[in-house]
Amino acid sequence: MSKHNKSFDLSISDIALIESALNVVKRDLSLGREGARALLPNGGAGDPVRDIDELLGRLHNQKVFFRPSKTPYIGG
Repeated sequence: MSKHNKSFDLSISDIALIESALNVVKRDLSLGREGARALLPNGGAGDPVRDIDELLGRLHNQKVFFRPSKTPYIGG
C-alpha cells in the first residue's frame, strides 16, 4: 500500500501561488459562480469556503516572519 509524502519542498513563491489560487476559488464560491465547485475535489461534505479559510489559516500559522535583531525594530 502506498504512503503519503509528509515532506514537501516548496519555495516561497510556490506558497504565495497556492494562497492566491485558494483566495480566487474562495471568492468565486462566495459569489456563487458556477465553475467554482468543479475546481474542488469530490467528497467534501463540509462547507468548502470554511475549509479553504482553515487551510489558509494553517498556511499562515506556519510562516516565520523576519524581525531584524541587529537594528532597532520599528513596528507599524
